[in-house]
Amino acid sequence: MGVLTTSPAKADREIIRRAVRRLSDQLPQLADRLVNEILAGEGGDRPAELRADLWEVSHIGLGHGIEAILEPGRGRPDLRWAEELGRRRAEQGLPLDQLLRSYRLAGCVFWEGLVEVVSEEDPAYVPMLVRHATQTWHTIDQQSTTAAEAYHRTEYELLRRSEERVAAIVDALLEGRGTDPGLLPSATRALGLPAQGRYAVVVIDQRDVLDGQRFVRPVDGGGLRFIWRMRADTQIAVVSLGNADLSDLVETLRPRVHSHAGISPVVDGLADLGKARWLAELALRTCREPGAEIARLDRRLPDALVVSQPELADRLGRGVLGAFSDVNPAFRDVLVSTLTTWLECDGSASRAASRLYCHHNTVLNRLRRIEQLTGRSLNRPRDLVEVVLALSALKLVNSRDPASRA
Repeated sequence: MGVLTTSPAKADREIIRRAVRRLSDQLPQLADRLVNEILAGEGGDRPAELRADLWEVSHIGLGHGIEAILEPGRGRPDLRWAEELGRRRAEQGLPLDQLLRSYRLAGCVFWEGLVEVVSEEDPAYVPMLVRHATQTWHTIDQQSTTAAEAYHRTEYELLRRSEERVAAIVDALLEGRGTDPGLLPSATRALGLPAQGRYAVVVIDQRDVLDGQRFVRPVDGGGLRFIWRMRADTQIAVVSLGNADLSDLVETLRPRVHSHAGISPVVDGLADLGKARWLAELALRTCREPGAEIARLDRRLPDALVVSQPELADRLGRGVLGAFSDVNPAFRDVLVSTLTTWLECDGSASRAASRLYCHHNTVLNRLRRIEQLTGRSLNRPRDLVEVVLALSALKLVNSRDPASRA
């Protein structure tokens, strides 16, 4: 805390300086008074070590103010101290209001002490002090403003460092370093999340955005808590699910996602976030429709199997669909569309015909043609699995005509 650094009129200066010299001899008592005033307004005593710190701060602050009056040529030590104190209190996490209140009380204690000294030694000059009251509180305002500015600068810097630390910890978890010694305890403290819990990872592709719309991050709520990280082409979220499930997460994201997004299965702890990130990226790679699409890995395991092994998937595609090279490209597209629609209709030729605007028999004829070309029967489960996986390989792994690679 600080005190008056006024420059009184020449006629009054010696009276003030003489009184301030007397106050300097009473500095410990002034510090005691200031500490008692501060603690009286806080509704209780502080622990001994905190009280000692408060007394030291009060003693230093009052001393700097007295020094500034007695040795004005040395600049403004009170303002330098105010800046240091503002920084210190921010680092300690003490409220700014508490700091500013202490400055107001320091002004009161100093002013009362000054009046008492002048009253004892030069009572005729007490009215003179009134002329300098405004300057006193202007000085207190300067000191408290300097302290507040330093407090805010330090608070911002601490917040930036905290955010950088959180980002580094989240990155380490997403990179699969959850088993590194000391990382999990640091993560639980920095993130405020338990080491064991229900978590998922979301990866959102930012390269192809529908109609130029940008993704707007959802706020925490409904049991969901999000921690976001930016990458060059994606946004990644660690999601604490609480009691929510993946369907709740999808519904939260759906109105906000305008491109492709992948969601991992639920994992049981922070240490598994690296695996969850990889699975979410795998789910993202299964997206193939234009526009917005949210892919849950647990709903796309066959497609995920294909994209996770692109070389084997390519071989499967060429082995099963390579015979399509004998078909006119336009008709080949018709066959692929028919097969895709038939599978989406759970093997119902009638429903597929309705969606394709053709006759039921037309669908059956095309399916028979596919069986002839692939050498697989769509009624035989093992053959059907091969055809389905080959079709996924065609759409997901390589968009080029498989026949051109046969």
